[in-house]
Amino acid sequence: MKLAFIIDSIHQLDPCHDTSVALMEAAQILGHEVWITQANLLSFLDGKAWAILQRVEVVPVQLVEGRWLAANPWYQLSASCFASLETMDAVFMRTDPPVNDAYLYATYILDYVDQSKTLVINSPRGIRGANEKMYALQFTKAIPETIVSADKGVIRQFVEAKGATVIKPLGNKAGEGVLFLQSGDRNFNSIVELSTLQGRVPVMVQNYLPEAKEGDKRIILLNGEPIGALNRLASSSDFRNNMATGGTVASTQITPREQEICAQLAEKLRQDGLIFVGIDVIGGYLTEVNVTSPTGLREIDRLDHTRLGEQVIKWVEQTLSGVG
Repeated sequence: MKLAFIIDSIHQLDPCHDTSVALMEAAQILGHEVWITQANLLSFLDGKAWAILQRVEVVPVQLVEGRWLAANPWYQLSASCFASLETMDAVFMRTDPPVNDAYLYATYILDYVDQSKTLVINSPRGIRGANEKMYALQFTKAIPETIVSADKGVIRQFVEAKGATVIKPLGNKAGEGVLFLQSGDRNFNSIVELSTLQGRVPVMVQNYLPEAKEGDKRIILLNGEPIGALNRLASSSDFRNNMATGGTVASTQITPREQEICAQLAEKLRQDGLIFVGIDVIGGYLTEVNVTSPTGLREIDRLDHTRLGEQVIKWVEQTLSGVG
């Protein structure tokens, strides 16, 4: 197979952490060609989606004394070429948020990939329809008490009723801009004004879950089925559990309650073409559904001695052969 990955600049990726690299490495190990491009290198031409592509060969990371170690350099690129994305068997859309105009325009171009010829993961329409904060709201039996508003009065009423809350921008990633906000906070007005851009942009406000101190679980789903999980723990200087904010990770198991949450999401994810997804669960509540560039494969593989990247690529093989 020929697989293309739409990623951020490869020079910026960390081969010991980045899930995109784990997927590319797995594809190469399984004998497939790996190509890369970027969202700004996509074009629409003659009714089809095209891209400036480069074939890449990666040096697989090695697990040494519980840590991934990468070669230097860890990849080699071929000369670039301009080709239709339909020359690929599958395309992985793995550009990091924010989902801004440039990101959306890239998904519009990807709409012109004939999915009977080339599998796109995740579906561009699915990504557009699945804001990573808002998408969870439809699963009312799974989420904590939540509001979304730009109105200071509405937010104040919710915070005063709950006592302790978390306020989240709708378009950020990796815990960026997430704030702890409690009733009586003297900075309430400033926090809400900054977060909502003076009342112009809505934010999500959720009831604070004390179980967050025990970790924020990332569960990876493949075609609606959970295939692995890790627990993210906040550093001593931050209440956020994200790895990008200095949090640590630990091995974990998927509980029966979390299996129920995955089951609630499964059919909707499949309908929306959201094949490779990471959900966040705290204290048995779904807090986020990550569909753009969910991460965690390297950490799960390291902790549990699994090879989830290869599991994903084998699913692609089976799907394209009509077996999956």
